[in-house]
Amino acid sequence: MGMFDKLVFALGLKKREASVLVIGLDNSGKSTMLNHFKSEDQKSNEIVPTVGFNVEKFKARNVGFTAFDMSGQGRYRSLWEHYYHDCQGVIFVVDSSDKLRLVVAKDELDMFLQHPEIRTRRLPILFFANKMDMREAVSSVKVSAALGLERITNKPWHITASNAITGDGLHEGVEWLTNQIKENLNK
Repeated sequence: MGMFDKLVFALGLKKREASVLVIGLDNSGKSTMLNHFKSEDQKSNEIVPTVGFNVEKFKARNVGFTAFDMSGQGRYRSLWEHYYHDCQGVIFVVDSSDKLRLVVAKDELDMFLQHPEIRTRRLPILFFANKMDMREAVSSVKVSAALGLERITNKPWHITASNAITGDGLHEGVEWLTNQIKENLNK
């Protein structure tokens, strides 16, 4: 990228595009989270379980995101790997109120991190500890410990508590991801 292009991007005069994968177990709130970023006229009143995947678009700080909302149902998780190569970031959504399935989420995260397309890439990963409004929810610190996030040393990552219905924590998280993606696009 030339000096002029870098200046245009730095000033925010030209938009950037980024593809992100939105993954996590079924019923963790992935589609609800993406629905929050849609314009009012595009928001869905009813969120139904994703079968296969959906593609959603949203913007944050001069970055246009194409989000691949991947089904978290067991029979569809094998589809995730077909989208690893072309993504610039990952949003991993965890249901923080479902303590029993945190172990399954950790297993899926471990398989994701060991995949050949992911293992060596410095791919930013945003974790949403979702459903913080639920009485049974554990803190984002406990979700981080349950997933073993401290062992991720070769990728930037961030975890934030969220509520996909009200939007609490979502903008903070996406702002972090946007900054990470902008840094990577400048390289």
